[in-house]
Amino acid sequence: MVVQIESNQNYEAKTREIAKQLLAETREKRSLWATLQDQMRWDDKLLGWAMANPNLRVQLFRFIDCLPALRSNAEIANHLQQYLGDESVELPGALKGILNFSDPHSPPAQLAAATISKAVETLARKYIAGEDEAQVTKTVERLRKEKMAFTIDLLGEAVIAESETKAYLQGYLDIMEHLAKEATRWGRVPEIDEADGERIPQVQVSVKLTAFYSQFDPIDPEGSREKVSDRIRLLLRRARELGVAIHFDMEQYVYKNLTLSILKDLLLEEEFRTRTDIGITLQAYLRDSEADLKNLIEWAKKREYPVTVRLVKGAYWDQETIKSLQNHWPQPVYNEKSASDANFERMTSLLLENHQYLYAAIGSHNVRSQALACAIAETLQIPRRRFEMQVLYGMGDPLAKALVKRGHRVRVYSPYGKLLPGMAYLIRRLLENTANSSFLRQNLEDRPVDDLIAPPKVLGNDKSVSKGFPNAPDTDYANDELREKGRKALDFVKNSLGKTYLPLINGEYVSTETVIDSVNPCNPIEIVGKIGLLSIEQAETAIEAAKKAFPAWKKTPVRERAGILRKAATLMENRRHELSAWICLEVGKVIQQADMEVSEAIDFCRYYADEMERLDAGHNFDVSGENNRYIYQPRGIALVISPWNFPLAIAVGMTVAALVAGNCTLLKPAETSTVIAAKFAEILVEAGIPKGVFQFIPGKGSQVGAHIVKHPDIHLIAFTGSREVGCRIYADAALVAPGQKHLKRVIAEMGGKNAIIVDESADLDQAVVGAVKSAFGYTGQKCSACSRIVVLDPVYDAFVDRFVEATKSLNIGATDLPGTEVGPVIDDKAQARIREYIETGKQEAEVALEMPIPETGYFVSPTVFKNVPPSAAIASEEIFGPVVAITRVKNFEEALAVANGTDYALTGGLYSRTPAHINRAIEEFEVGNLYINRSITGAIVSRQPFGGFKMSGVGSKAGGPDYLLQFLEPRHVSENIQRQGFAPIEGAE
Repeated sequence: MVVQIESNQNYEAKTREIAKQLLAETREKRSLWATLQDQMRWDDKLLGWAMANPNLRVQLFRFIDCLPALRSNAEIANHLQQYLGDESVELPGALKGILNFSDPHSPPAQLAAATISKAVETLARKYIAGEDEAQVTKTVERLRKEKMAFTIDLLGEAVIAESETKAYLQGYLDIMEHLAKEATRWGRVPEIDEADGERIPQVQVSVKLTAFYSQFDPIDPEGSREKVSDRIRLLLRRARELGVAIHFDMEQYVYKNLTLSILKDLLLEEEFRTRTDIGITLQAYLRDSEADLKNLIEWAKKREYPVTVRLVKGAYWDQETIKSLQNHWPQPVYNEKSASDANFERMTSLLLENHQYLYAAIGSHNVRSQALACAIAETLQIPRRRFEMQVLYGMGDPLAKALVKRGHRVRVYSPYGKLLPGMAYLIRRLLENTANSSFLRQNLEDRPVDDLIAPPKVLGNDKSVSKGFPNAPDTDYANDELREKGRKALDFVKNSLGKTYLPLINGEYVSTETVIDSVNPCNPIEIVGKIGLLSIEQAETAIEAAKKAFPAWKKTPVRERAGILRKAATLMENRRHELSAWICLEVGKVIQQADMEVSEAIDFCRYYADEMERLDAGHNFDVSGENNRYIYQPRGIALVISPWNFPLAIAVGMTVAALVAGNCTLLKPAETSTVIAAKFAEILVEAGIPKGVFQFIPGKGSQVGAHIVKHPDIHLIAFTGSREVGCRIYADAALVAPGQKHLKRVIAEMGGKNAIIVDESADLDQAVVGAVKSAFGYTGQKCSACSRIVVLDPVYDAFVDRFVEATKSLNIGATDLPGTEVGPVIDDKAQARIREYIETGKQEAEVALEMPIPETGYFVSPTVFKNVPPSAAIASEEIFGPVVAITRVKNFEEALAVANGTDYALTGGLYSRTPAHINRAIEEFEVGNLYINRSITGAIVSRQPFGGFKMSGVGSKAGGPDYLLQFLEPRHVSENIQRQGFAPIEGAE
């Protein structure tokens, strides 16, 4: 049972008393901020302006984020004007003056660039303890003279490859060894080096678990655990030899449960169980953090040896909030700052009142928060070894000194490393300092003391509402319960393989002469299902049934048609994990991406239901004496030919669009993904689709598909697939057969040769991760996949090196294994075709990477080519597999020309922090879907309607507001409502 012996109310009087004392101490030491702004240094001015002007704050921080990528004063001056010259940004007079230049190469521009660069560098140095071992040694020795302990955090680029993981680990081993050696020269400081007769390690480092394995992912807890634990053991053993303490930081919410699980298990191992020089971090802005602390206390009782819990508010509030809103997930963080503060106080009490089980490290710059900890510790007379106060380097100096003066042990969290990789850390600190709710800011603004030290007042406004269409949330596989449901569904489907799936004609399943096997591309001897293929005679029967069903379906009220779609969506939601498993096994898609496809299918049903109800209202253009009505009617019979690469989402999207618009619909899926389409057919039948309105007609595309395309009773063909087949359908549909009284409508999506441009200002961490995801997600078998990367010369070599290393770190294997990131291609024909392209590529360019692959299954190595000429076959022809061509260009003009130099215009991407490049790409990059500073795959219904032009296809965008119009015929009715010169009077009662 967790002990909590006091309520915070019992400490309130003492908390206020101590807070006033601490506040008085901190305000005495604020001479710099008390000066007038025009007497301040430029770095202080930047902070002051950011606090005063929200628009300037955003643009200034974006510029600071971009600054490390800029290579000359002219570039810096140019970007200064681009970011801060926006009319919406109100500039202070001093900043206006420094930006008063027209030529970025001019002396005034050079001066402006040098001034701002120096100011940002000075600002960064306030929060970073040193760039090298000598500097950090000097810093920690100064801290020790001030009777403060330290913990070192190694700054670095995001760990996105196993080579970077090794560098991260070695970096810690090096700094530990260096500081341990330096510590032999240091004298003992009793206030921080010993307590209650126990010696405390003089050196402490703080590390992040995700940096020990580049593919750390909660969907693969065991694989992540195995990789990470081996490396942590190595670090802990070396730390013990050197006498160094290790503290484990907490990162984004998605990693929290797995991080805690790994550390709990590891620290119960006999080798580490008695160690008390180890710490774990908890973040009070998380709604479930108090429960986590209670669980840790119970765990610590079993362990019998305390570890330290560093309690912080949390540094990723904006990111966590945005991610939850985008994914329609429950928000993991409190929406109110005061709610986080209140939880921090509850957790402080709980932690300190259980000090015999867990040591406490209270990390905060809020005077009240630290005062409460002091009050509890002093009231309960907690032994000094069992608690300490912590602040961030450069942010809490006056408070730290006041706490030292009061007699408490203080530790300073000290980031160490180059300023370039430290810029993300700097931005987080600036966001904290300049936020309206920041205690530091409120203190600088001289808020009344009683307001500053009052208990947090929670208003209860703790909900954020997503705007727009409510998309189905993808499964959060960091959730243990949902992950287990997914595993059980996979087992269920594996036990359901090998059944026969027959065509559905006029509401009845019919036997066929021809039956083929649909196999698992990871293991082709495993039969997922046996597929009955329709004959041409049976196709004629299906068309006749559709003709008979059409008049009644056309007259069926839209609300009833929409109701069937919504019921189908609910059934899919209920069977989400099962459907994901079928997708995984039949087409070799990893579970996470299969799950996203199920979400998209659900969204199509609900979105098109909403859209058809909107369109059904029509438009009125009435004038006096005349009614004018603009309405829609269905076209007739629709043939849907769906692909294998999105076997559920695209099949569902095209089919339900046709159905809700009132068309009777025949679904012919790709032969390699027919089982999944059959599952969708089952769902539509269960949802109540009438006989003959929807029919499931698996068959040979070259025979049955071609016959139906040319049939005179077909009104509309919706196709997604290859350019070759799409063009043939387009041509065949244009032929008017005898007796045919209509022109057929063709909606065709036919692929792409999609490029990502990476310019010299790009965030390479972001660009590499996004490009890898775009290129190798579903083994490159997405029409939106990145197959070309166009990189500007200044960053070309650095990008290629990191892209290759990140790709090399991907796990290749069977897609039912949780750690797999790259699976097989769809079949042996695709495998042979892609391998031919790889051989062609070897004659055209330089191979940067080929990887070993499993022997069983239709696997193809993720292959990267560099120095690829834009005219090369691998840079101009659609390969539809895990092959990427990287081309070097001199400037952005050339980059756009190369990116636009294909027959396709589907998706494209840009990684840039240069506003002029972003604006130009928006205007000139010839793609249907342009993605800026994010991956180029994974379009979401309503939010990102999807589709291209040129040879990528014809028709409006799927999941967009005009998609259903293609399945409808517009009509206009004009009625003269006058009778003998009189008409109804508008507004008459």
